[in-house]
Formats: sequence, C-alpha cells, structure tokens
Amino acid sequence: MIKRIRIISPSGVIDPSYIDGAATRLRAWGYKVSVGAHAYDAWGRFAGTDENRLADIVEALNDPDVDAVLCSRGGYGLQRIIDRVPVLTKPVIGFSDITALHQAGAIHGCSTLHGIMCKHIATLPEDSEPIQALRRALAGETLSYRWDSHPLNRSGDAQGPLIGGNLSVLYGLQGTPFQISDFKFQISNHQSPITNQKPLLLIEDICERHYHIDRMMRNLRMSGVLARLGALIVGQFTDCEDDPLMQQTVYETIKEAVADYDYPLLFNAPVGHVEHNLPLWIHGHTTVHCGADGVLLTNSLHI
Repeated sequence: MIKRIRIISPSGVIDPSYIDGAATRLRAWGYKVSVGAHAYDAWGRFAGTDENRLADIVEALNDPDVDAVLCSRGGYGLQRIIDRVPVLTKPVIGFSDITALHQAGAIHGCSTLHGIMCKHIATLPEDSEPIQALRRALAGETLSYRWDSHPLNRSGDAQGPLIGGNLSVLYGLQGTPFQISDFKFQISNHQSPITNQKPLLLIEDICERHYHIDRMMRNLRMSGVLARLGALIVGQFTDCEDDPLMQQTVYETIKEAVADYDYPLLFNAPVGHVEHNLPLWIHGHTTVHCGADGVLLTNSLHI
C-alpha cells in the first residue's frame, strides 16, 4: 500500500511552486511526502546535472521510507541516465519522458503509473476526473474508463499487461536493453496472473511532425513490435498536425501501420499531453472492450 511518496525531478527543470503545490495536495490526502535533494535544481534545460538527477532516483528507490516515486515533470533527460538506473522496486509516477522509467519497470515486472505530475496535481480542481482517478489509483482501486467509439477503431476484446507511453521515447529506446521487443519474453518469464498474455501497447505524443509519427510507427512495425500485441491503445497526439502531403490524417497513418493485424485498435483514449490525462498502471492487468457502443477499459495495479 502506498503511504509515503518521494517527489524527484529526473528530467526537465520545473517551476518549484508546482512541486510545493503537489506536495500540499498529496499531504491533504493523507500521504507522507518528501522531496528529493535536487528536485528544485536547474542546470540548463535539466533539473540538475545527470549525476544529481540520477542520485535522487537511486536514493528514492533505496529509501525504505518511500513507497512510490512521483516525477515532478517530463521534458527531456532520462535517456541520458536510464542505463544507470537500478532495477525498479517500487512504483514510479509520471508520463512523457518518464516513459523511459515505465519501460525499465515493465521489463523487470514492476508496475509504474502513467499519469499526471506535479503541475496538474497542484492546479487541477479537486473534483476533476484526473485528480479523482489519481486518488483511486494510489489507493489501489481498479480503474475503469469509458469513451466514445472512433470511426477508425477496430472492434474486439483483449486483456493482458499494459506497456508503452510516449511514442517518441519508445522509438528512442529501440535497439537498447529497454526496447519494446523484449517485453513479451520478459513478461512470459514473470510469475504473475498475466503470464503469456500479449501486451497491450499504449502510445501518445506531442508536437511531432506527421511524417515523424509515420517513421516511428514503421520502425515498430518492421522490428516486429506491432505484430506481437494484444491491442493498440492510441491516446492524444497533441499539436501533431495532419500533413496534407501525407494524404491521410495522423490517426489514419497509425491505423495503416497495423492494418495487417486483427487485434483491437482504440483511438482517442483519454491519455497524453492534455489536462484530461487519466492514470493507467503500466504492467498492470488491463482489459479492453471496443465496439460500436464505445470503449471500456479496466486497469489494475499488479506488482
């Protein structure tokens, strides 16, 4: 059970008021909150030097008085140090650049939470769905979300471990020990109720060119990742404008990349670089139903 949360800044520099605001809200919910020694640091675009950001990660993972680690923000920085991060042994919370830590956790069978970070925890209304869903997630409750059907959806049902996050980060990790293609092997060797089920891949992104998205999806296709999925869950592609020269929309480009497969394809999931960014447990047991009546997704913590 999560009772003690450490806030760290493993990637980009952050406005300190967001850390303070998030800590205040979490304490109001009854959590004991501590802050990493370098969480407020600034070193160019990064929240401190590589060594200091890594030190805060290691300290948080090793501290027996920390149950979960909240990353203050994304940005960029984890791919500079992810190969030196120790095996994850407790949940890490965040999204965007934090996808690198989600990858590290999933490979070793440790659930992590893809969800809002300090800015939104500090500023969203208490009764907003992302805030209330985060409270449920931290309390260990099963998450259940419904959203409308999308014209490009491919109907079906699937269940299995959830993987993924930010598409650009996933793409940048291909060809490394943290690449997606290792997941099915790792999961099949992890003793859990979801053994041998195909993973459900979540993707989202922000400010990427249309043809860059095509390039990344083609990489996942050619490397065999897309062939081994149980479902593809497509979140928000914020400020990713359709390029008329591509002769299709961004979502159509994504659908074309998985046209050879018959698993469920779910568009417009409420996840990504938007305020309405709902939490999901990576490596959590996930079920999806996609039909003409809409989409139902359930997701629960699994460690």
